Amino acid sequence: MEMMIDAVHGPFMWLLLALLCSLCAGRESELSYVTCGSLVKLLNTRHNVRLHSHDVKYGSGSGQQSVTGVENADDANSYWQIRGRPNLPCQRGVAIACGQAIRITHMKTGRNLHTHHFSSPLSNNQEVSAFGESGEGDDLDVWSVQCDGERWEREEEVRFKHLGTGVYLSVTGEQYGHPIRGQREVHAMGTANQHNWWKSMEGVFIQPSMEPRRHDEL
Repeated sequence: MEMMIDAVHGPFMWLLLALLCSLCAGRESELSYVTCGSLVKLLNTRHNVRLHSHDVKYGSGSGQQSVTGVENADDANSYWQIRGRPNLPCQRGVAIACGQAIRITHMKTGRNLHTHHFSSPLSNNQEVSAFGESGEGDDLDVWSVQCDGERWEREEEVRFKHLGTGVYLSVTGEQYGHPIRGQREVHAMGTANQHNWWKSMEGVFIQPSMEPRRHDEL
């Protein structure tokens, strides 16, 4: 009798397992993209530093909150939230499309990644700062994700092009002294080159109508 039950239910069990596997594959596919609302660390792949900010202001230029690059992968000040542009929010958990306009908001201070026509303090490129309050700034907080496919894949290198001034988020290796000794200058450059490739690393990646899926611990 036991063998007969196995024979009857066996094909149905295989069908159920196949269905579950296909659903799992679908979830893995969703998790392979950077999505709206996700918290991520962004690594400059040329200089191996993560995009970072803190409540330290530039002593020249705009005087706004400084943005730097750090080698330490564990620094909580390197988390940024991916958001839609002002007056055009993206849908939480939906994959960011290549070419889509986004804001990149610093988790700890609530200020947006920003650039404008001030010279950066070390390299004399264009200054990049963190600007605004509680996630709200102005039109110079908007960047376009430059990637090759249809959507921003977690494992690929991408560029961030500033919509207002046409420059690219970059690092060229210049290091600060006191009080942020060893941190690298982050700035913007007018040309697409090896210094402006970025990759998503540690983070909490949001899926539609689901709890956040952790890529690494906060």
